Amino acid sequence: MAHRHRTLTAFGSNLRSERERKKLTQEKLAEKSDLDPSYISGIERGVRNPSILSVVRVAKALGTTVSDLTRRIEG
Repeated sequence: MAHRHRTLTAFGSNLRSERERKKLTQEKLAEKSDLDPSYISGIERGVRNPSILSVVRVAKALGTTVSDLTRRIEG
């Protein structure tokens, strides 16, 4: 199993919460953000370290901000 850094785990949790709040599947979010569904899954599980460009794309697809997706994350 891949090592999970607490920052990535916290970001993934925030992403999942926002996605579920918007009633989107991982597949639909992937489609809207032009990313692969397995990549979205990896981000949510904290095993992927998304680039800032991917974070911006996901935030835009969710109709939210990068700031919102990174709330309560301490380095």
